[in-house]
Amino acid sequence: MMLFVAQAVNFALLVRGQKQQMLAHGGGMAVARIIDAIDRHESGRIAAMPDRRQRSGRARIPKLWVGASAPPVPERAVALPAMADYVHDLLAEAEVDAAAVTAWALPQRPRLGRTRLPGRTVLVVAEVDGRFYGVRTRVAPDGRRLQGFLVWQTLSLYLLLLIPILVIAWRVAAPLRDLTRAARASPALHEAVPLAEAGPSDVRDLIAAFNAYRARIAAMLADKDRMLGAVGHDLRTPLASLRVRVEQVEDDRLRDKMIASIDEMTAMLTDILALARSGAGTEAVGALALDELVGEIIADYRERGKDVAAGALAPATVHARPMLLKRAVRNLVDNAVAYGVRARLSVMVEGGKARIIVSDDGPGLTDEQIRTLVEPFARGELSRNRATGGAGLGLSIAREIAEGEGGTLTLANRAGGGLDAVIALPVQGR
Repeated sequence: MMLFVAQAVNFALLVRGQKQQMLAHGGGMAVARIIDAIDRHESGRIAAMPDRRQRSGRARIPKLWVGASAPPVPERAVALPAMADYVHDLLAEAEVDAAAVTAWALPQRPRLGRTRLPGRTVLVVAEVDGRFYGVRTRVAPDGRRLQGFLVWQTLSLYLLLLIPILVIAWRVAAPLRDLTRAARASPALHEAVPLAEAGPSDVRDLIAAFNAYRARIAAMLADKDRMLGAVGHDLRTPLASLRVRVEQVEDDRLRDKMIASIDEMTAMLTDILALARSGAGTEAVGALALDELVGEIIADYRERGKDVAAGALAPATVHARPMLLKRAVRNLVDNAVAYGVRARLSVMVEGGKARIIVSDDGPGLTDEQIRTLVEPFARGELSRNRATGGAGLGLSIAREIAEGEGGTLTLANRAGGGLDAVIALPVQGR
């Protein structure tokens, strides 16, 4: 773009310079000859002198014309108003009061056997004190050949410079696009293939560093999963053993309280492990029909007597892990049934996104609650009793699962009352 602007400026300056050169050369000579003709006519050294060949009918303009009428102008002559204005201004500077000045570029005639001088013949006529003074002069070439050369030079520069630049830019941009897509992907994807190191040396070094960085993240996540598996096993085993021993307590009231506490600890441990492992499971990603998945969830809840209904279920296909996505939707449905009286599930497709919408008829949430309830252990119900609200991990798990599948989870109050929990995922061709 800058090259184009520079060449355009050069072209404009060239045209302007050639125009000024033409005016200065041809106009200056014409003014000098007109002033000389005026002086000679006023001193009586010359009288009115139209060319004799002009009087005899030949269409040739004389080199000098002094007469009461303007010299005839050929039909194919081209008016030069810029030259006329320039000559008029020079005459005014020389204190010659010209009533009118005209200038014409005369048509060129073939001249056999003789070399034609470069440039064009120009007729300049000035009316001074009722007398017409006409002179013929020559102006420099208009520079069209030079302008054409400049245009050709510009095109050559574009071909010689832009094509290699575009090739280099493509060679650099293609690996960077791949790197951008890989950086935006979830680091928890264990099956991610290392990027090919392509492009210039700096880009190859960057891709190599990114591959090493992602390998370290994958190793850390794998270590975390192994640690969580060990923690879950080590904690569940004594809890199960403790429950067996509690069953032997004779006091029914005390035994029921102890069993409830053990169940609460087991459920909380399950939620914590699910949150820590969300988005990092070994389940395979595949094409998933959201309308069918949501229909199965609705049927399951209705079989258990839950007030869960179906809204509009638009056909939509995404790439996701079905068990994890079902867990996220179930967490939202459980919250809707627990806090919002009933749940209504819908599937919509808009702007390249498939949206699973879980709506309830509850009182909704404040802006502060919407910001905080997706965080771990945050609850809208302030007590820590699992019977009235759980551990506050359901929305956190749903959010982590949605983001692990390349989507988002949003909460929004619905006009007229109620809350909409929306999981948005990229749509795939079905």
